[in-house]
Amino acid sequence: MRRLLCLGIALAFALTLVSGAGSARKGPARLAAYRGLGTWVDLYDPRSWAAPETAVDAMAQHGVRTLFLETGNYSHASRVYKRDYAVRFIEAAHADGMRVVAWYLPDFAHPRHDFLRSLGAVRFRAPDGERFDSFALDIEASVVQNVQLRNARMLALARRLRAAVGRSYPLGAIIPSPRGMQLLPKYWPGFPYRRLARVFDVFLPMGYFSYRPRDLGGAFGYTARNIALIRQKTGQPKVAVHPIGGIADKSSLRQTQDFVRATRACGVFGASLYDFSTTRAGQWTALARIPLRRQAPRPSCS
Repeated sequence: MRRLLCLGIALAFALTLVSGAGSARKGPARLAAYRGLGTWVDLYDPRSWAAPETAVDAMAQHGVRTLFLETGNYSHASRVYKRDYAVRFIEAAHADGMRVVAWYLPDFAHPRHDFLRSLGAVRFRAPDGERFDSFALDIEASVVQNVQLRNARMLALARRLRAAVGRSYPLGAIIPSPRGMQLLPKYWPGFPYRRLARVFDVFLPMGYFSYRPRDLGGAFGYTARNIALIRQKTGQPKVAVHPIGGIADKSSLRQTQDFVRATRACGVFGASLYDFSTTRAGQWTALARIPLRRQAPRPSCS
């Protein structure tokens, strides 16, 4: 009897661990790097790369919680761009209480290189052991013109990356504007939202409303439609979404305000404007209203 009781306790404990592991996969703590206000630094921002600490301090003063730092793209040979400077970004951001998400742009024409460079960012370590808090794959290149082959290689890369990092590691999918793909159906027909949702935890749509200022009534409608399409196409109404607006220096203050209003109405995890170096003072004031915690979408979000 005592043996059966012990076995029962052990089984219950094991089930608790399994349940906890499953629920932790998309729990709040794991997705913290995508919550609230973010900002972006790509490879073509010489001022930020020249002085990472100065850039990070300015971000922190604007209320930024997450820096999205590009670690490479398919045209660069290194696995992590300017390694010593990447270390400085990570250390400065963590010292200011910020998180850092690495992102990489693959071309899907060289699967091995795409995988090694993505994994290189995930496994990158500073001398003191600090690392990126998450990794996001920038899915936009159409170098591979055959869409079926492009999709196959993209999904293979995604699955291989997930297998390498494990189920508990947070992964983001930076994707083209869903509304933009509606308007330009030849660019990426049959975009595999559902299959991507099986691998990635967060969708980051590049909803650059500055390119389509009048579509759907402007920045609010364009942003809201992108969010709604992701939820519809993935079949997951509660999927984590972190919309990216901009381009910052091509966007007016009113557009930025409408973008923020959409993020609040649609109950997103967080949001950001692309990119850091081109965001103006008035825009930072508007971006400070990006919600930190997801709320239920309002009827105005459609």
